[in-house]
Amino acid sequence: MSIRIADEGDWSRLIEIYNEAVETGYATADTVLATVESKRDWLGSHSPDSYPIYVEEADESLTGWCSLSPYRPGRHALRHTAEISYYVARDFWRKGVASRLIRHAIADAARLELRTLFGILLESNHGSVALLEKLGFEQWGFLPKVADFDGAQVGHVYWGKRLASEKAAMR
Repeated sequence: MSIRIADEGDWSRLIEIYNEAVETGYATADTVLATVESKRDWLGSHSPDSYPIYVEEADESLTGWCSLSPYRPGRHALRHTAEISYYVARDFWRKGVASRLIRHAIADAARLELRTLFGILLESNHGSVALLEKLGFEQWGFLPKVADFDGAQVGHVYWGKRLASEKAAMR
């Protein structure tokens, strides 16, 4: 298995994996299947030098992906903060793919001058909660009942991790 930065040739597989999460329910706030075209701007906004998308590959097949995205783009004081998202192909659930991808993103954060990462999870996504806790993320916030799944209201939980000391962050 290897991890690398995604390129445009990976986009359709990224969307396939993402759509598995949509179909599973309560793994993303999307309720409608995505297409490469519907996500083209989002995919194109990620580059190797700023806010990459990482993919894990095994036997020439993508097993999962992890993205770093800007938090409140254009607000200069937030330039060292990114949202982390990750999705794993159903056939590779519970095989360490998400852990490896998140650890890789954390290790690459210094190169990207990122000091803070956070994930936004649906409160019912217990697997992701356990994973982020295991990797040193802490619950930083909760927005109750902000997601509506055909009448079932679910909260968003913010999980954050500081990647550098406060002193380093002030430089």
